[in-house]
Amino acid sequence: MQPLCLLIIALITMQSYTLVDFQQNSNPENWTIVDDVVMGGRSSGSFYISDEGYGVFQGSVSLENNGGFSSLRYRIKKITTKPYSKIVLRVKGDGKTFQFRIKTKASDYYSFISYFDTSGDWETIEISLNEMYPAFRGRTLNIPNFSSGTIEELAFLIVNKKAESFKLEIATISLK
Repeated sequence: MQPLCLLIIALITMQSYTLVDFQQNSNPENWTIVDDVVMGGRSSGSFYISDEGYGVFQGSVSLENNGGFSSLRYRIKKITTKPYSKIVLRVKGDGKTFQFRIKTKASDYYSFISYFDTSGDWETIEISLNEMYPAFRGRTLNIPNFSSGTIEELAFLIVNKKAESFKLEIATISLK
């Protein structure tokens, strides 16, 4: 009986759930750009689906007028994260550092975030959900890390405190 239980546990932990796959659903209208222009900045991001079928988040970050960020957001129907423990991103960046962000409720003022570096090549980034910490406007909040069983928003953000161009290609976002 014990080997059967171990097999079942192994099968459950190997499963994944795809949240976004641009080669299956490639409607860019479901995604929203929010730049620092909302507070007077001059950064500029854009989003489109490439001919190869990847979501492309690109633009330039400006530090003018105390700006310095660009984000790409996607509201989803509430999904449960149980029994999953990780977010898995299949991305190709330009060597810069990005944030991946989730919200448990779309109306929350804060997000749970994790930074990830890119290499210029396609790579798989695994982020432990319980290591995503709460932040609002660049400040870490004094509340627990992500422990909710739901997600209603996914987002990517670049905020490297540099005036620079950026490009992030996104193939898939999954729970594992």
